[in-house]
Amino acid sequence: MRLLQWALLGFTAIVAADLNNTGESRNVLKSAFIPPKHFRNVNLVRNINLEKSYPRETVNVVIENIDQKAQSEYFIPFEQGLIGRIGGLEVKDKKQPDRTGFRTDVVGIDPFSTTEYYKITLPTPLPPNEQLTISITYVVLSALEPLPAQIQQNDKQYVQHTFSAYAPSAYTTKQQKTKLKLPTTDVPDAVKLPASLNAEGKEDPQKQGPTYTYGPYTDLEAGAVQEVSVRYEFTKPLTHGKLLERDIEVSHWGGNIATEERHWLTNRAATLKNHFSRVLFQQSSYYNPPSSALKEMKFPLIVGSADAYFIDDIGNVSTSRFRTNLREADLSLKPRYPIYGGWNYNFRVGWNGELENFLRKTKSGSDNFVLKVPFFEGPKQGEGMEYEKVVTRVILPEGATNVHFETTVPIVSDTISLTKTFMDTVGRTTLTVTAVNVVDELRDRDLIVTYDYPFAARFRKPLTIFAGVLVLFVASWVVGNLDVSIGKQKRA
Repeated sequence: MRLLQWALLGFTAIVAADLNNTGESRNVLKSAFIPPKHFRNVNLVRNINLEKSYPRETVNVVIENIDQKAQSEYFIPFEQGLIGRIGGLEVKDKKQPDRTGFRTDVVGIDPFSTTEYYKITLPTPLPPNEQLTISITYVVLSALEPLPAQIQQNDKQYVQHTFSAYAPSAYTTKQQKTKLKLPTTDVPDAVKLPASLNAEGKEDPQKQGPTYTYGPYTDLEAGAVQEVSVRYEFTKPLTHGKLLERDIEVSHWGGNIATEERHWLTNRAATLKNHFSRVLFQQSSYYNPPSSALKEMKFPLIVGSADAYFIDDIGNVSTSRFRTNLREADLSLKPRYPIYGGWNYNFRVGWNGELENFLRKTKSGSDNFVLKVPFFEGPKQGEGMEYEKVVTRVILPEGATNVHFETTVPIVSDTISLTKTFMDTVGRTTLTVTAVNVVDELRDRDLIVTYDYPFAARFRKPLTIFAGVLVLFVASWVVGNLDVSIGKQKRA
């Protein structure tokens, strides 16, 4: 339910906010709401990529305005239990990828409804009888289920993905097909559909190597569903991040930017049927076969990163390797133990960087700065990683004002607050940005923060330190000159 509440706050493709006046909105519709039939899907091709631990769906659709007036709102239906796991939904013009202005929002319905919608607002209303080709991309978290749910320590792992052969749509569809790209040809089970449903009279799915195709299907009504599933070999960890907290601390005086990430991970892979065997694990380490356990994590950092560390709940972890040079900075981590299905692991990593690589002054004045940092970094794994919630805090210098930010990562909330650190007076200005249902493919997207840092505010901490030292010396001098003797002083 918490994920659903976060998702219903609404996503935007590009966020630019004034943090001195923040707010959140939510569109709530009546339970009897049915999207107006202003559009028709002329041709729809749905691609589901299953090469990672989460499905990525790309829907390329030609929409046509069949109304008598120009229309700009296009709806996508999702089941209530599914919409809370949808992340990174983005819309582009297929023929003009650089075109901007598409907006996406979650519109909620009361709890008694089983269907909820994403609303896509087009940059400009589509005139009657005109067509537009759009590309809709999103990921689905926690969609793959291990089957069987328990395996031996060195067994292969098979996962099952259940979906509808018909793409979810609130409009009639003249023609559509669904393509699946699998990571392997080892597919023991795939639900078959009769040839009578296929427009070409072929039995589905049609196989071509690791690609499976359902369709084409013609003249489908709005809301049509045809549930199917595919089960395939995926002997890799299903790494799921429950929470990622990221702190970015900016120091103008030290010329340093300190980054720390705190991870709460779990492996959704098949659990072990028997107890973990250290002997089998050591034997397998010599030939390194595929495994559903998470054994290593790799952090590609920005060039110039230094002083990396790796700490878990017990303390410092020595099984890490940090390599940095003029071309790269890589941090490789090995947890204290292999993380098998159902196991959890919490840890933190951190590093420093030179502030001049991230901060610039604007042309408007010497007191205005622009900070450009990754929204989050985290491990970059071949099988992918997903996060329920990512919280990024940018801790600016004390006295920073007029804070704004921009990012292409879908955001659900942003706040501004104060964080007190050593020798602060009122606290450091802190921007907190929260995103949900995020995958590692977004790790390279930037968070751009602009703020004012007046010249006088830069001397607040040095003056505070000077005043503190001065008070200490004065107090020491006063105490040293006090007469604390009990008896009378002898006169010479």
